[in-house]
Amino acid sequence: MSVTNVVVAGLGGQGVIKASDILADTALLAGLDVKKSEIHGMSQRGGSVTSDVRFGTAVLSPMVPRGEADYLLVLAESEVEVARPLLRAGGILLSPDLIPDADLTNKRSLNVALLGALSHYLDLSPELFLQAVREALPEKLHAVNERAFELGRKVAAGQGTIR
Repeated sequence: MSVTNVVVAGLGGQGVIKASDILADTALLAGLDVKKSEIHGMSQRGGSVTSDVRFGTAVLSPMVPRGEADYLLVLAESEVEVARPLLRAGGILLSPDLIPDADLTNKRSLNVALLGALSHYLDLSPELFLQAVREALPEKLHAVNERAFELGRKVAAGQGTIR
């Protein structure tokens, strides 16, 4: 397996770091080598946040080179164009408008819903994703985030490839 490059981007407080932690934990549970890095910027004040997650059989660097992300998961519409140069030609963009607001039980679960959409494209078990979600979040948030994850998978499966 070659290295898969994922960049998660958004604004401080949206769950960028939590989403990248869950993705990295999922890849670890699958037995893959994982490297992760973060750029917080002014995250505590709603500034831009990005987190790179790289996984495969052997990963040497935690940073996804500019223009080489296979997948770009963006949590804030205002960050889509800011982060787009990180995506490789032919890469997959998963933006917040993919998930209908009305279908999300809790708006703070958008990060997990987009992970569900991402999981549609990755060779990682949905069960491992859900295990990582449960391990990363308090029990009282498990049900709402499991529903958000399944919503993301369903939306991605119905959409085909999103660019």
